[in-house]
Amino acid sequence: MNEIAPHLLIVDDDERIRTLLRKFLMRHGFLVTAARDADHARRILSGLDFDLLVLDVMMPGEDGVSLTKGIRETSETPVLLLTAKGETEDRIAGLEAGADDYLAKPFEPKELLLRINAILRRMPEVDEAATVPKVLHLGGIRYDIDRGEMWQGEELVRLTATESHLMRIFSKTPGEPISRGTLVEELGRDKGQAQERAVDVQITRLRRKIEEDPKQPRYLQTVRGAGYMLAPD
Repeated sequence: MNEIAPHLLIVDDDERIRTLLRKFLMRHGFLVTAARDADHARRILSGLDFDLLVLDVMMPGEDGVSLTKGIRETSETPVLLLTAKGETEDRIAGLEAGADDYLAKPFEPKELLLRINAILRRMPEVDEAATVPKVLHLGGIRYDIDRGEMWQGEELVRLTATESHLMRIFSKTPGEPISRGTLVEELGRDKGQAQERAVDVQITRLRRKIEEDPKQPRYLQTVRGAGYMLAPD
C-alpha cells in the first residue's frame, strides 16, 4: 500500500453497516469517510477526492447505480457496488453504469477488503522518471504503454481502473487474441460464465472510448472462438 493511506468513501443508508465498515477499513489502514445517501455523497464529492467509492445499490431516493452513472460523467474514481440482489442482470447493470466491481450482500468484511485492494492494484502507477514512450496507435487514439495513458489529440482519455488494466493486458501482446477466461483470471475475478459476461461489458465500454464505430470495432476485435484482440495500426 502507498505511504499515503488510500481514502475511501462508504455510501450506505444503514447506519450500523456504515459504522462497522468504517471501523473495519480504518483498522486496515484506510482513511474512510461515510455518507448516508446519494445526496449526502454528492455534497462530499464536490469538495473531496477519493481513491475508491463503495456504494450500496439499494438506497432510498437515488440508488447506487444511478449515482455511479452520475459520477462517471465527471470522474473515473473506482467504484465498488454493494447489492442485496444476486441476479446476474442486476450486476451487469452496475457494470454498465461504470462500476469496477460488485459484491453481493451478505458478505464477509475480509472479502470486501480483498476486492478493494484488488481494484486499487489495478490503478496505473504514475512513474515520475522520464522514459522513452512506447506508444500504440489506434486511429486517432494513442496509448502510452509505459505510462498507462490514453490520448486523443491533446486530450487525456479517462479510463476506469478496470479499463486501464484491460489495456495493459492487451498491450502486452498486440495482435494476439486473449480468451475471455484468461481476461477474467488476469482481472482477478472468480471464474464462471457470469464473470465472462462481465468482461464483455467492460470490453463494450472500452470500445466506446477507442473505436469510431463501437458496433463495428476495428482496433479491439472479437476473434470468434478465441476471445478478444487488440489490433493497433
